[in-house]
Amino acid sequence: MAALSGCSSAGYYWQAASGHLGVLRKQVPIETAINSPETSPALREKLRHVLAIRQFAKNELHLPVGDHYSRYADLQRRYVVWTVHAAPEFSLEAHTWWYPLVGRLKYRGYFLEKEARALAATMTTQGMDASVSGVEAYSTLGLLKDPVLSTFTHHLPANLAEILFHELTHQKLFISGDTDFNEAFAVAVAQEGVRRWLRRHGAPGDYESYEADLKKERRFNTLVQNTLQSLGELYASSATESVETRRQLKQSRIQRMKEAHEALRSEWGGTSPYDPWFTKPINNARLNTVTTYHELVPGFHRLMEQEGGDLDRLFLRVKALGRLPPAARRRALSSP
Repeated sequence: MAALSGCSSAGYYWQAASGHLGVLRKQVPIETAINSPETSPALREKLRHVLAIRQFAKNELHLPVGDHYSRYADLQRRYVVWTVHAAPEFSLEAHTWWYPLVGRLKYRGYFLEKEARALAATMTTQGMDASVSGVEAYSTLGLLKDPVLSTFTHHLPANLAEILFHELTHQKLFISGDTDFNEAFAVAVAQEGVRRWLRRHGAPGDYESYEADLKKERRFNTLVQNTLQSLGELYASSATESVETRRQLKQSRIQRMKEAHEALRSEWGGTSPYDPWFTKPINNARLNTVTTYHELVPGFHRLMEQEGGDLDRLFLRVKALGRLPPAARRRALSSP
């Protein structure tokens, strides 16, 4: 996730600034945390992984590590921030908010869950679909030194590496106002980074396990994309229908997606990594959170292949894409 960036606006930026300062006040050097007798063996091992991942990101992926992730903050909560996404009830056009420096983004972030849910409730009363998601990590885009957070140190080393590579990619390249472009690029670089990390440092079977997880992720993403396409066609063709009829038709398509996921669960042995995702209400806003991160990822992987896996050349090429208008960027990533 990229940076958090009248009276209501002032209040929002105050909570963002004070929330981030609260995070910074809890941080200590990683070496201090590792050497502390209060640190559990499991956390100590994860923090040692972080030090190795940082070095790999710098030397092998040429990401701007600097002093980022050299400190650790125990937040004593599950998520660091909660984001709100919104969209009209019968449209897939994501609602956006404007921020200084980074332009328009498709989410609003809060350090207190109750404030995120209050905004979501307000959007709902205005006839919008809204969704609240807990977030484990965010980037200040190099403006400040980002610490390792307790909200994501529970992950396996491969997933821990993916988070760090993702956030460092935001610091390497961030195009103002284009959430889909930025997030998908960070996902693509992070996935490639993890593949390289596991080839070098993974235990036997780790690489194969990660690829199996990515395959499941692609199946889930395809399921969501198909649902979005179906909903888009519905919204375009049912404008003259009553609101109640449109709601019923919308729910029937969402139900089809749930049934398709049940088929995937059966194929995967009765469980799915996306079971938690389906426990929350599904609407346009929630569906958009998936496409934001993943729709353009295949396009970035194609660019990576065209550059022979050279990340420095990829960064230069993507930076050039970033100078194009948003529609032209999307066309370039969609072209085979």
